[in-house]
Amino acid sequence: MTMNLASDFYYFQDELSDRENESVASIRSYFETNVTPIATDYWARAEFPHHLIPGIASLGLFGPEWEESRQFESGAVYRGWTGLEMARVDASLNTFTGVQSGLAMGSIGVGGSDEQRAEWLPPMATGEVIGAFGLTEPLSGSDTAKGLRTTAERRGDSWVLNGEKRWIGNATFSDIVIIWARDAADGQVKGFIVPTSTPGFSATKIENKQSLRIVQNADIVMTEMIVPEENRLQKIDSFRDLAVILKLTRAGVAWQAVGNSIGAYEAAVAYAGERVQFGKPIAAHQLVQDRLAGCLANITASIALCVRVSKLHDEGRQADQHSALAKAFVTAKARETVAWSREVLGGNGIVLEYGTAKPFADAEAIYSFEGTREMNTLIVGRAITGHAAFV
Repeated sequence: MTMNLASDFYYFQDELSDRENESVASIRSYFETNVTPIATDYWARAEFPHHLIPGIASLGLFGPEWEESRQFESGAVYRGWTGLEMARVDASLNTFTGVQSGLAMGSIGVGGSDEQRAEWLPPMATGEVIGAFGLTEPLSGSDTAKGLRTTAERRGDSWVLNGEKRWIGNATFSDIVIIWARDAADGQVKGFIVPTSTPGFSATKIENKQSLRIVQNADIVMTEMIVPEENRLQKIDSFRDLAVILKLTRAGVAWQAVGNSIGAYEAAVAYAGERVQFGKPIAAHQLVQDRLAGCLANITASIALCVRVSKLHDEGRQADQHSALAKAFVTAKARETVAWSREVLGGNGIVLEYGTAKPFADAEAIYSFEGTREMNTLIVGRAITGHAAFV
């Protein structure tokens, strides 16, 4: 029997198979048992709970899409729902998993040769090897397609990489980073599997973040870093190839935004039932019910959009504009939802222990990464009009 969340108002989880629902139940139980009690403390200290990695890996959350690492056949709705379940408890750990599974393993799954997939995906699925994804740079974010400054120069059987990266999640403790660089010879973007022990590589943690604080983001500097040709992603020859990976993960961020919203909403519902003002629980007041209904409407509409874009993926019909619209709409509605949820708690809403302050802050990062709202709306606008308006 499917155990739907109360916030799954239209029973979207019923779309999953029995096997997928069993897995979702295991993920929900693991995160509620092991993550909920510690997430606020680790978030406040901006530290990562490394001891959880084996448990997360055992749930099959790393690389479920690739034959070398998946535990069972699953659809894109299931994979999105796992992100929702994780983000509902803690968006930072969902981000960690998304980097490992979607971006790092996804880069190898999409762009790697058969040999590279066989070498890297199985140990990444068990958490033995942790990956990161190095695309964003200090001076290149939204304009990465044309503005990528990290260079790769072919010298015999090796490449020499020079440049800087910023906001690279997992990079302070990862074993490898997928580095994206511009080929000095042809100007095209290439991808490289770079062990973090490589001479010339350094990663420094970005301090004083106020969002997704458990995620260990880093500044990376590469100086005359030598990478063998065998570590170049063999099926990546341009930014267009890289965009295939981003299309897959962008829809995952939409699912994450829904889960983060649900976490804040559930905290607001629980608080409203316990907090008494004017002689009755605030849940009995009209304006509070109006806020909660608005939150639930946002969540329901967002799940519907995520389910549809995931089904399009399974049908082979998902295009850039589909995932872009989902990411732009859902993350914008998530900001509204977490704000309304925090508002229900009044002053207590800004205190971490009450459950809305953390998702309220985390929503800001989710809104911004994997393509800003503006960039995603321009992708959709190009599909609508036939005109690119990026510059």
